[in-house]
Amino acid sequence: MSQEPTTYSLFLFLFLSHGVSSYTVPNSRQDLHPLLQKMAEEIIDGSYLNALLDLIQFQSSHVWTDDLSHRVLAYLNSRNVAFTISSLQAAMENHLEQRLHQPQKLLEDLRKTDAQQFRTAMKCLLEDKKDRLDLKDIIIDLGEIRERALQSPGVNRSLFLITLERCFQVLNSLECVEILGKVLRESSGSFLQPDITERLPRDLREDAFKNLSAVFKDLYDKTSAHSQRALYSWMSGILQTSSNATDDSVSWVTAENLWILGRYMVHLSFEEIMKISPIEIGLFISYDNATKQLDTVYDITPELAQAFLERISSSNFNMRNTSTIHRQGLGLWALELFPKVLGLLVCFYDDLELLDATVAQALLHQMIKCSHLRGFQAGVQKLKAELLDIATENQTLNETLGSLSDAVVGLTYSQLESLSPEAVHGAISTLSQVSGWAKSQVIILSAKYLAHEKVLSFYNVSQMGALLAGVSTQAFCSMNCKDLSQVLRSAVSQYLSDLSPAQQQGILSKMVEAGDTASGIVEIQGALFKEVSLFDLRRQPGFNSTVLKDKELGRSQALFLYELLLKTTRRPEELLSAGQLVKGVTCSHIDAMSTDFFLAHFQDFQNNFALLSPYQVNCLAWKYWEVSRLSMPPFLLAALPARYLASVPASQCVPFLISLGKSWLDSLVLDSHKKTSVLRKVQQCLDNSIADEYTVDIMGNLLCHLPAAIIDRGISPRAWATALHGLRDCPDLNPKQKAAVRLKLLGQYGLPQHWTAETTKDLGPFLVLFSGDELSSIATKFPEILLQAAFKMARTLPPKEFLWAVFGSVRNSSDKIPSSDPMPGCHGVAAPSSDDIFKLAEANACWALEDLRCMEEDTFIRTVELLGAVQGFSRPQLMTLKEKAIQVWDMPSYWREHHIASLGRIALALNESELEQLNLSSIDTVAFLTQQTEWSPRQAESILQGFLDDSGYNIQDLKSFHLVGLGATLCAINITEIPLIKISEFRVVVARIGTLLCSTHVLAEFKRKAEVVFGDPTEWTSPVLQELGTIAAGLTKAELRMLDKDLMPYFQPSAIKCLPDEIFKELSAEQIASLGPENAAAVTHAQRRRLSPLQLQSLQQALDGAKTHSWQDAPASAGPTRTSSSRSPAGAPLSWDLWLGCPLLVLMAKFLW
Repeated sequence: MSQEPTTYSLFLFLFLSHGVSSYTVPNSRQDLHPLLQKMAEEIIDGSYLNALLDLIQFQSSHVWTDDLSHRVLAYLNSRNVAFTISSLQAAMENHLEQRLHQPQKLLEDLRKTDAQQFRTAMKCLLEDKKDRLDLKDIIIDLGEIRERALQSPGVNRSLFLITLERCFQVLNSLECVEILGKVLRESSGSFLQPDITERLPRDLREDAFKNLSAVFKDLYDKTSAHSQRALYSWMSGILQTSSNATDDSVSWVTAENLWILGRYMVHLSFEEIMKISPIEIGLFISYDNATKQLDTVYDITPELAQAFLERISSSNFNMRNTSTIHRQGLGLWALELFPKVLGLLVCFYDDLELLDATVAQALLHQMIKCSHLRGFQAGVQKLKAELLDIATENQTLNETLGSLSDAVVGLTYSQLESLSPEAVHGAISTLSQVSGWAKSQVIILSAKYLAHEKVLSFYNVSQMGALLAGVSTQAFCSMNCKDLSQVLRSAVSQYLSDLSPAQQQGILSKMVEAGDTASGIVEIQGALFKEVSLFDLRRQPGFNSTVLKDKELGRSQALFLYELLLKTTRRPEELLSAGQLVKGVTCSHIDAMSTDFFLAHFQDFQNNFALLSPYQVNCLAWKYWEVSRLSMPPFLLAALPARYLASVPASQCVPFLISLGKSWLDSLVLDSHKKTSVLRKVQQCLDNSIADEYTVDIMGNLLCHLPAAIIDRGISPRAWATALHGLRDCPDLNPKQKAAVRLKLLGQYGLPQHWTAETTKDLGPFLVLFSGDELSSIATKFPEILLQAAFKMARTLPPKEFLWAVFGSVRNSSDKIPSSDPMPGCHGVAAPSSDDIFKLAEANACWALEDLRCMEEDTFIRTVELLGAVQGFSRPQLMTLKEKAIQVWDMPSYWREHHIASLGRIALALNESELEQLNLSSIDTVAFLTQQTEWSPRQAESILQGFLDDSGYNIQDLKSFHLVGLGATLCAINITEIPLIKISEFRVVVARIGTLLCSTHVLAEFKRKAEVVFGDPTEWTSPVLQELGTIAAGLTKAELRMLDKDLMPYFQPSAIKCLPDEIFKELSAEQIASLGPENAAAVTHAQRRRLSPLQLQSLQQALDGAKTHSWQDAPASAGPTRTSSSRSPAGAPLSWDLWLGCPLLVLMAKFLW
């Protein structure tokens, strides 16, 4: 049978009532409008898209009457077209598949449309309003058709290509440009490959050209460097052609052309910039929006910036100093105007010789925006330091503090400590808005600001902004509850996330201390609410779904609140859309939902998919399979046992890939064996190859899981550019995938020594795949591009060879001047400079011990926090840096809080004796130390004991914020002292203590304390078990065996890992089978080795997502069978050919693409 039966059609369905199989009217051809006759002939020919476009065209100029449906049917019957409802529905499904899931066919169909039909299609895309076709009983939602078309993988690619091919010949060029803009803005940027410029029109009207150029400017960051260069060539080619320049001495770059180029002006050559006439550059600078444009040239290079500055200085805007401005009669207002109009060019301003303090301050004020530059930050910092010196000439730092903008971040400890409290008060409006403060700087400035305040008020705290984190925990606790409540509602609350856990707990404890606990808790917004204890929620649960919408919830909170509100609400659907409350939906809740309710509100789950646990997704998948497997979103199949994937027929591969590609497989499937099965199905659907860019569109995130063999040999040349664009964003390719990508890149671009700047930029994320020798040429030719690539990897630990390449590049470009007054043993050693350390970031791990030892004291002071953040330092390197700290700051007994805060990982090198010397009387100081997680047991014990000794507290005196601030050092507590912790303090920080990976004996003692709060373990509920975290690993064998199997999914994975092997093996097979996918994946190899064959089988069932709740599992064949609760339209055949099911069939009337 043909893939697309021509005897059945969507349009028959539109015009049929469900009880009629035929209708005859005499003289049907004479009665039917010619456009509808044409439409009917196209239905008969199977040209469904053409027919729909004719229908839309007819409807735009005619009123649809009741008898028209019968006339169309009569016409079709006169042509002996036979049909049944069921076969009609099958044809509809086929049609949907071909248009929605095979967009190449859509492209072919649009190429075959006549001019009027194509114009109608383009007009439909162009419209913004939610227009509908009203055919009496049938409504065709053209707005939804447009929306779905633009968002469907591959479909928008076809629309983009057909617009380029035909639109400019049929429609007004302005309309075509608007359509291109709509399509491109919905794309990932991969449409704009370099060769696409060959298809762009070169004879556009001026207004259309400007509009299309504006579209490309908006998409600048989405496009590759090669594409940016190609688009620049297209734009500049048209601009040059339309310019009046008669020879090479006259530049085509006018003020207006610069404005049209926008961000593409950075692709002008140095020579072209230097040819711009002073009049034109002056005119450009005078434009109202010129500054806005110059504020966005993030990727400009120093060379080009200097060229633009040179041309600007040759114009009427030559304002290098106050005297120049006054001579030109422009007045003092120009002092602020001058730096402002430069945009990001100000970051490269180097004509400092004649600058006075006022202009230097104006320049510094504008340099706040320089953090947006892509690279060259070391140069920016150096320029700020020079301007800072000029800005403070003949004035004290106290006098100029408020006028130095974010250059104050460059002030040293000694400079900050020299400030008077009055100066800090006077400059607080500036200091509070500056970003980039180091922790130590925040501590010093906050202390200065609050020096005269005995008790904090709302007014004082509300002024602090970015300095809020410098307020001590004790100071927060001393605040008036009313003032603190105002702080939580004010603008300064945006900085609460910068506070340490101890500070946050101090605020919470004060709020809960208020007389009306419920109202105090309700005031807490955002992420801070997550820290509210389950105990406090249970005590005063005066919440509703509305007040929870803007709060971040922990899973234990969500479990408790959802269950509570479900008992009182009359509109349970409101709970599913109430922010993060969806985290609290359990399997039993899902099971209890009626079929209609579940299907009607499944979108709420899908909208919040990132918040759902793997266990919740598994429950949703089983529910959908049970009640409406025909309409089940295909990605949910991956949450079911692997054998269910085998039931996906080849005809449904495309929707399966699209659905799965929109999710993140690593969070959907945790078991490696099951993931292998899923990927095997993906490969089967792909036939182990990727033929074209449409296949890449369809795959989405699945691209990151392509086997190395397909990357190496299965991606066609046509698909490779689009695939490479997607692979750039893959967070964690495995070694085999990386090797395959590297070979593919070498095959396409050759060795790195032959790469251009554009190639190097485009391949930035892949530079880590190459050897040090291969990267050496990149380090030599494009050092700044290499540094930019390294900067983007700041939160990862790149390969050592890549770091060495970065290190070599920076060292080769630095001055390497040995100190004129070196330390003993440092003669001839080119010690690290502040600039070097700033540029290197994680590559600082490549310094030799000798280099670190010979570092100058001023360099260490300026860079200690950067060095303390380096993850790759070895123990000997940390020891060397610790010795440097002792050299600079004296013995640890003299160190103050800001010294300790600045050390970061360097503090790990302190031995027990040195830790005992520290002043740890403040829990905030301890909190800085406990941010590190690599302390040895003896070091942790020294920190804990040091705090107790220096603060004068006993264990029984500890407040909740003390317990939080102590962090992992609590694991070093003597178990005989745990009972001394006050229950009133312990119960509000259970969740925090439950994040600690303590020894079994310590966890067992904390578990006994938890029993005082939550009762006997047999009484524990899912919220309690989730709240306890690792504390639950302190359960005894007998207690663990007594737990209900339905509670097993609510252990935290960290608790499962902490369970001793000999206790974990006491779980029954039924309990293990109920762990859920996430907890099953957390089981360690040591725990596995102690399990019996039956237990191992149960563990595999949990990993695979087998059903353990209410319903019985499907038969081994996993074939679809009809169930009493299944919902299908009348006449729909129950086969996998229609397993997309009811929603798609209903959509057919609205969505034909």
